[in-house]
Amino acid sequence: MSSIHGIINLNKPQGMTSFRVVARVRKLSGERKVGHSGTLDPETTGVLPILLGRATRLARFLVESPKVYRARIEFGRATTTYDASGTTTGRGDPSSLTLEQIESAINSFCGPIEQIPPMYSAIKHRGRPLYHLARAGIEVPRQPRMVTIYRLDLLDWQSPILSIEVECSKGTYIRSLAHDLGQLLGCGAHLEGLVRLQTGIFHIDKSISLTELEDVFEHGYWETFVHPLDSVLSHLAAIVVDAAGEDAVVHGRPLALADGQDAAHGEQRRAYSSDGRFLALLRFNSQNGSWRPEKVFV
Repeated sequence: MSSIHGIINLNKPQGMTSFRVVARVRKLSGERKVGHSGTLDPETTGVLPILLGRATRLARFLVESPKVYRARIEFGRATTTYDASGTTTGRGDPSSLTLEQIESAINSFCGPIEQIPPMYSAIKHRGRPLYHLARAGIEVPRQPRMVTIYRLDLLDWQSPILSIEVECSKGTYIRSLAHDLGQLLGCGAHLEGLVRLQTGIFHIDKSISLTELEDVFEHGYWETFVHPLDSVLSHLAAIVVDAAGEDAVVHGRPLALADGQDAAHGEQRRAYSSDGRFLALLRFNSQNGSWRPEKVFV
């Protein structure tokens, strides 16, 4: 099988780490360079874009894109991990919670907020992942991080379970959101279930399961499910270069273009050949009016 360069919109199964999923796709595809665009906890399911070949160089565009989740939060029990797998740290009675109280509480988390990440996370403290310290029974202070909740919709409330849909910025921990809601409402809470519905342009409705992916690789029609490299760059304007411009791009030389001189300093654009091939990601230097190839994909 020849090298594969593109992105697979994979629906991660429950019970697998993101690392194991990547290892499985690497074995199925035969492609050495395989990565993903943002870790999902083992028990979380949903959209996990898998990057193959040169697409691994575009990971940051997906990591930085907004995410959408559907979450189930159970009130009445707080845990060490902020999810159902953790040891109980506190209990409360959620039976008196009203829909109005819950709506008011979730609305208070909309917009830019400071969020303290859980101890059971991959964030590093003095070079060690926090979850290593947590497993050793060590808790350390964590600095709050600014995240943004763009949208928080209440889907259902059947005490003690709250179902919500959240659209948020990168770095948002839905486990922390569940824990903080429980603290605010005074009865404790933890994340009972989580599905990632969307990452950037990739939606769960158009994803493929790992079982289905195994089948398409076995039967040789995997190309249908590999999205092109430039699909995650559609928010950037495009520039078409002639043969001389293509040669400059391929060899990493800056080029001056009549098209694009109105760009802002540091602006990025997609570069295509005259026959429509995606060549590179360019960045504009307003000081000398040139476009520098930042990432070349040919």
